[in-house]
Amino acid sequence: MTTGASAASFPEEAAPASGHGAGLASRRNPENREQGGSHSALATIQARIVGKQYKAALADLKVILQREPDNTDALYMSAVCRRYRREFDAALAQLSRLKALAPENGRAHQEEGHAYRDMGRSGSALRSYAQACRFNPALVASWKGQLNILARRGRLREAAHAKAQLEYLKRLPQPLVIVLDLISQGKLLKAENLCRKFLRKVPHHVEAMRLLADIGLRFGVLADAEFLLESAHQFDPSNARVHIDYIQALRKRQNFAKALEQARALLETSPENPQFQSICAIECMQTGNYEQALSLFDRVLERIPGDPVTLTSRGHALKTRGQYDEAVASYRAALASQPRHGEAWYSLSNLKVYSFSGRELKRMRAQVDSDALPHSDRVHLSFALGKAYEDREDFETSFRFYAQGNNAKKAASAYDADQMTGELRAQQQVCTAAMLSRGAEAGHPAGDPVFVVGLPRAGSTLLEQILSSHSKVDGTLELPNVLSLSQQLRRRGRSGNEPNYPEILATLSDKELRQFGQQYIDDTRIHRQGAPFFVDKMPNNFRHIGLICLMLPNAKIIDARRHPMACGFSGYKQLFAEGQQFTYDLADLGQYYRDYVKLMDHWDAALPGKVLRVQYEDVVGDLETQVRRILDYCGLEFEPGCLSFYRTDRAVRTPSSEQVRQPIFKSGLDYWRNYEPWLDPLKAALGEGVRRRFGV
Repeated sequence: MTTGASAASFPEEAAPASGHGAGLASRRNPENREQGGSHSALATIQARIVGKQYKAALADLKVILQREPDNTDALYMSAVCRRYRREFDAALAQLSRLKALAPENGRAHQEEGHAYRDMGRSGSALRSYAQACRFNPALVASWKGQLNILARRGRLREAAHAKAQLEYLKRLPQPLVIVLDLISQGKLLKAENLCRKFLRKVPHHVEAMRLLADIGLRFGVLADAEFLLESAHQFDPSNARVHIDYIQALRKRQNFAKALEQARALLETSPENPQFQSICAIECMQTGNYEQALSLFDRVLERIPGDPVTLTSRGHALKTRGQYDEAVASYRAALASQPRHGEAWYSLSNLKVYSFSGRELKRMRAQVDSDALPHSDRVHLSFALGKAYEDREDFETSFRFYAQGNNAKKAASAYDADQMTGELRAQQQVCTAAMLSRGAEAGHPAGDPVFVVGLPRAGSTLLEQILSSHSKVDGTLELPNVLSLSQQLRRRGRSGNEPNYPEILATLSDKELRQFGQQYIDDTRIHRQGAPFFVDKMPNNFRHIGLICLMLPNAKIIDARRHPMACGFSGYKQLFAEGQQFTYDLADLGQYYRDYVKLMDHWDAALPGKVLRVQYEDVVGDLETQVRRILDYCGLEFEPGCLSFYRTDRAVRTPSSEQVRQPIFKSGLDYWRNYEPWLDPLKAALGEGVRRRFGV
């Protein structure tokens, strides 16, 4: 059973629940939500629910759930039937199971809202409806549910927002309502095809362009998304929704100067609008103008005192600026205003050097034990509690909370470890030494980029900080340019007669390769301060070293490597802002590390001497020797400032921001052993070869 077009004619309260993160089989293939062999049986049950034959429907659903206990559609329909039979406790139990399997399933939260509404628990219903709309803004019934409750409670501003969303959906052409629903479910290919079909009929429909750009951003096709949104903004300059998305696309492309220009233009249209002030503040942060960012955040707080989101963002600005005490105070103020604001709790723990008090620990436990805590807040609090108990050396409880947070993230993820193995294996098959040798003549000759690659939490931020402490090197960010280019090439293969990526690399002309190299140099210039060299420390670029060497054959590449158990567990206990979905499962982590080592071995064989491997443990053991080795590889003279890297004053936006502002300590090298009793899945997935190489 599917949603989308078929769901449009299906009663809202009984529409199937298939959606993003639904069931194990669905997570393996987010474009295929039909589960097992029960499709036709569920269609029959759907008809029975519409016909109010709830008892018969439940009997059939029981058979399916005995065979497929994780079938999310069957769980959802069972909850609908039980609600109509006023068996509310049983309905909520089914929905609890469903949300554990698919925490971001909008229809599951909507049905929970209906159950609470029918029980007379309007406060709980309101929370569930709000969650439903957060995960799927196309759910009309949830917006109506919120509007009714908010209006009765006299919460007129919030009611007006819900009414505006309903009016937006009412104005939206039906095909685009379905596109919005499909996007929310993670069915991006179906959404894209339907949206393009609509645009062929109505070429300059601004909202269709905005939705297609949203799909592009989710696919990582950033240049196309930016172009669509820029065009849509030109067609309708007063459309704030389009303007905000355009700013977001510019930020994702790390064109921060232009994003700030557009954010200021947006703010000029309504200077006292707190949302526009906040957007402008965030763009000021990205360009390093923290004074103005903090001033704008303060203006927001004048209009919305104690707003936890603004206070948390303000804390991020202070943290990035290196104002530790002020950042802590801002995060604490957010929690004083909203004790269950999980991001603020996690932000304190993510400072790495912050220790929670006993009182704070009790407050966190009280929040995480609450059934009403939203999914995202629960995730943040779980990771924060993992860190809190880690600091108390209660490693068993610490691991339990880290596992709880990771399990929740994994449930909402479409990551497929075997698919990733296949993608990395394809790089090895396609990018042979003979094929890569073309780059020396075909690629752009620039030698200023220094790519630091590897796995997250392997020491890449430390290496960047060391290099950027040199007078001839600019530190930048984790630049998305190579990943975005790989996505563009992948889509060329999908949409035309060209091979898929990476096979398409063998068909690119010399002219294209030089253009790609020139485009990379041009697009990254905005992040540089004028030094001859600059660092791009996007770890995932290790997957695309073949592409890098074809378009920029003179670029330097440094592989930041760390012991697999230390690196793996450090990634497991880190909640990343986006991406890095392989870190939410220990077995996935081990498989990814094993695949990474195999691919790096391939690059070493195909490109002898091209990649400098820097072992984190060696840097910690003998800093000066490794610093001299790195600088020599880059063709740079030794400078003592690289040894005192922690004194370098620059904005650091990664989780290691506070750590790289301190001298190196050896105490953390074997810290993972405190958790070794629970790390067997990681150890097993590494494989015998990796375990033997590192003595695991």
